Amino acid sequence: MQGWELMGMRAYDVIVVGGGHAGIEAAWAAARLGARVGLVTSNPERIGLMPCNPAVGGPGKSQLVAEIEALGGLMGRLADATAIHTRVLNRSKGPAVQSLRVQVDRDLYALEAQRVLLGHPQIESVRAEVAALWVERGRLCGVQTVDGRKLPARAVVVASGTFLQGVVWYGRQSRPAGRQGEPPARFLSESLRAVGHRLLRFKTGTPPRIQADSVDYQKLEVVPADNPPETFSGVPGPHATARPTWQTRTTAATHRLIQENLHLSPLYGGDIEGIGPRYCPSIEDKVVRFSDKETHLLFVEPDGLHTTELYLQGFSSSLPPELQIQMVQSLPGFERAVIQRYAYAVEYDAVDPLELTPGLQSRMLPGLFTAGQLNGTSGYEEAAAQGLLAGLNAARYAMGLEEAHLPRASGYIGVMIDDLVHRGVDEPYRMMTSRVELRLLCRSDNADERLVPLAADWGLRLAEDLKAVQAKYARVQGELLRLQRSRIEGVSALQYLRRPEASYEQVLQMIGSPEMPLSKAEAYQVEVRAKYAGYMERQARLREKLKELEAYRLPADLDYACVPSLSKEAVEKLGRIRPHSVAEASRVPGIRDSDITALLVHIAKMPAPA
Repeated sequence: MQGWELMGMRAYDVIVVGGGHAGIEAAWAAARLGARVGLVTSNPERIGLMPCNPAVGGPGKSQLVAEIEALGGLMGRLADATAIHTRVLNRSKGPAVQSLRVQVDRDLYALEAQRVLLGHPQIESVRAEVAALWVERGRLCGVQTVDGRKLPARAVVVASGTFLQGVVWYGRQSRPAGRQGEPPARFLSESLRAVGHRLLRFKTGTPPRIQADSVDYQKLEVVPADNPPETFSGVPGPHATARPTWQTRTTAATHRLIQENLHLSPLYGGDIEGIGPRYCPSIEDKVVRFSDKETHLLFVEPDGLHTTELYLQGFSSSLPPELQIQMVQSLPGFERAVIQRYAYAVEYDAVDPLELTPGLQSRMLPGLFTAGQLNGTSGYEEAAAQGLLAGLNAARYAMGLEEAHLPRASGYIGVMIDDLVHRGVDEPYRMMTSRVELRLLCRSDNADERLVPLAADWGLRLAEDLKAVQAKYARVQGELLRLQRSRIEGVSALQYLRRPEASYEQVLQMIGSPEMPLSKAEAYQVEVRAKYAGYMERQARLREKLKELEAYRLPADLDYACVPSLSKEAVEKLGRIRPHSVAEASRVPGIRDSDITALLVHIAKMPAPA
């Protein structure tokens, strides 16, 4: 794909606004398809910055990162390269919820992101603040910057994070900012409203950073890294086990300080209008909402190999700085702690994701795509996954191709997108394993099997990658067949392996290794598929039922007011959201079983397309 020129101005196929996790993946995905990409940020040195916790993964999130990796994205690769502590969570539980969490060096992550991203020949960094979308006669032409420039593009991805009309709060005091030390995006909100988008107001927060040498580590509980380390990309970095993390807990004194000073909180004082994330609450929220808890667990994490800061995970706050000092020093091990950067809350504008297509394109303005916290989500991993899909589809739009979609049954990214564009959000959305109906079929370890074929078809992965994945699972299937034919104690080796106490390694000792021994990853696949075969078959049947409803397509121009027996609420919501299938319609809040029946009857009576 070649760039195009307009009135002598430098032009792009895709412009990406913002260099956070969503913007990184959007620019990378678009460039992988051959698009000429302009990555517009107010400060290119802040690309890849981790403004909150310096970690990637965790429950529900590592599955997203595994899928990003399978689709050819960068997040897993960057995390592995800059890891300083890796650990698999939920090891004692089933494979569906086991989750890798990688603590990274905050500064190295940003440097590596900049090196990889800006080293791509199709990506150009543009230092500017975007003031508005450039729209003429209802057509998106690019973006306009605050210094008067017009940057032409066929498609635009806005991935502005928490910067749209951002306001940070320290106690009851506030100032305009996108995050600590950086100005907000002052004008773009109005441009989004002008094209018809309804904006929401959300808030998030971050905890204080503590001077590392002011903490008494003898009073903390050590959490060592796994050794050898697990990875997202298969390539461990040089420092993946270099640092431990620690744990401490709040005390009665901590809770008393918070309860006695809630009037100083902008949230409880009524100053903040934005709605915060339910599943990542501030320490004030925890103390108020869980008043029966005498203590709350906190995680103490280094920001890097050579930084002087510790990140106090679980201690987000918007209380005043002078009170934060007392709160921190009430924690075991932190009696003499020094705060290097105070906690704060940030309010920002977000678009209503119900106004987006499943490809994350605006329903109001063709060629405009949005991704990340701007779409009402919370978290690096959620943002990166959206960025990849938005960048892919922006490039496809610029090429004149149809949108690419990830159906709900395809995995965690599909579930998240489906939830956003069909159910909407009333608080910042966070991915969790409990949201995924087919989570045993959509594990981190089989993301390559599920998504590399799609990625290769879309141009995000090489044909050689697909062949390698196909060969891997052919070996797995061949070994399962060999186990089925072999006998141990009167039963097949496959059936024997399903016993709770049996392992694949023990089975090999009894029947011998295959002619070509399996890799560690392949052996794991054999064991999981043997032990969970019954549960996986049950979920496979559920997936087929979901596919049946997906097969009933809804015409884009269907007049829902003319569908007999459809409720008024269904007419209004379905007419606004425009689902592609009956399955998508069934997941819209407020749609009843009777509405689905009415749709099925109506579709059955419609004439077949010519």
